[in-house]
Amino acid sequence: MKTRWVLPSTMVTFLFFFASGNLVPAKPAEAREGDRAAILLVLTTQQNAWNAGNVRAFLEGYWHSEELTFAGSGGVSRGWDAVRVRYEKNYPDRAAMGTLDFSGLEYRFLGPDAALVLGKWHLKRDGGDVGGVFSLVLQRFPEGWRIIHDHTSAVAEAK
Repeated sequence: MKTRWVLPSTMVTFLFFFASGNLVPAKPAEAREGDRAAILLVLTTQQNAWNAGNVRAFLEGYWHSEELTFAGSGGVSRGWDAVRVRYEKNYPDRAAMGTLDFSGLEYRFLGPDAALVLGKWHLKRDGGDVGGVFSLVLQRFPEGWRIIHDHTSAVAEAK
């Protein structure tokens, strides 16, 4: 009589995930500090470019692709050129741009080369301040981290 090997279903599942590479342990939060710093540099560079009145330099933080998406109160813009046109239309001059500040940043890494960043934005302007929240999906490319999707909403300040 031949011996027949039967593996428990948990062992089969383990072997499947192990063989497919899905059991790679997640990096501890400390191991992602370099990625956090690199993403923060993208956002700080954007903030500085905005505050210098340079929309084109601000846009360098975005993925220069037709697959870039931006969702806001005006709907969805698709592609880097459409996002550029949207920013140039809504912020035609320094008075409209004001001074930008990002705050309350929260990072969630979605994999080795993808991250979700939540935060708040605030524009200080002579004609009245405005602010809100954003969620950014960033991806690491050979040239560095870039925003591939931006969802920005204005939020009225509590009175």
